[in-house]
Amino acid sequence: MSDEALDSPAPDAIPRVVFDNVFFHKLEDAFFQKSEQSGEVVLTIRFAKNHVSLPFKGIRREFKIADGSPDDLMLEQVTKALKYVKGLRLGDPLPKEILTREASWELSERHLQIAYQRVSIQLVNWMTGGQQVVTDPEELLQLANDPQIKKTVNKAFGEAAEKLGLGRDNKEAVVTHVETLAHELAYIEALRDRFRHVERMEKKIQDLRRLYGRERSVLEVADQVARLGLRAVDDFNAAFLEVDAQTGEILSVLRNLDSQIAYIRDKRDDIHAKLMAWDDILAEWDSVEIKMSPDKPEVLRRAYQFLAPRFMAVKDWILMSKLQGADGTSGVSQLSAADKKPKKPVHVMRW
Repeated sequence: MSDEALDSPAPDAIPRVVFDNVFFHKLEDAFFQKSEQSGEVVLTIRFAKNHVSLPFKGIRREFKIADGSPDDLMLEQVTKALKYVKGLRLGDPLPKEILTREASWELSERHLQIAYQRVSIQLVNWMTGGQQVVTDPEELLQLANDPQIKKTVNKAFGEAAEKLGLGRDNKEAVVTHVETLAHELAYIEALRDRFRHVERMEKKIQDLRRLYGRERSVLEVADQVARLGLRAVDDFNAAFLEVDAQTGEILSVLRNLDSQIAYIRDKRDDIHAKLMAWDDILAEWDSVEIKMSPDKPEVLRRAYQFLAPRFMAVKDWILMSKLQGADGTSGVSQLSAADKKPKKPVHVMRW
């Protein structure tokens, strides 16, 4: 792995969200985000008492931002950046993902240790021909303090150095390779931890479904939410299993470290972007209690609205959208009177 690929730019050299056009200089309380309705990247500004969202196409046309100009290129960078962060304000640094391919979020020491130990056990399995598969993070951390495991890992480093053509006495080179790989895989471990909140939410949905088994009006939606929740868990599990399978042949991974790190970073960013969208719904479900109460139909309705466009089959989602009434509600959204409460408007200006 080249030093250049791992280095971060100096703080004063980090590109920021900056524009030349005077229009941007006059804005207050402005931020870039993805529209909740369309997923389109927009510039949201306060106008009177409302927030107004300006699509980039209109901004380019109205303020004569030429193709390939610095402002045009910055709008492109902002569009790419919003895959990795929820919002950007003028002057904010662009995320590292689009600058150096590093992650813009911090790791914990715990996840670094888990990843390092997981890679070490893979090396031991390679050396001994064993099939010891340790998946529990706490067990991996306990193994790190086992004197016998430490001795075996040290021997495995020497064997790997020999096999990689580095010389048996050049264990330090293998240690460096393992540390570099573990640093990248630690992000996957952190995301795996975050995913456990999704699993807890899905379990609560299943529990509520059973609890409301005799309440037909609620059960109809609970059934749909339960199916979608299970599909979501399967989708994430498949992504993690793919990473595990791709990085399972440890000697091959260490031989092709640069390409493997590129792969891990692609998967890291993909999983992180998907999980980032769950932040609000997970925060709500972390406090949901498994008991019947007047708010549960509304909670299930919001879960359905979140899950359906992401995990329902496309043709089914299109059909559901067409079946919505003129007021924008569907059979699912009629579960609660809260649907009839007006929401704070966010106006999208179409130029």
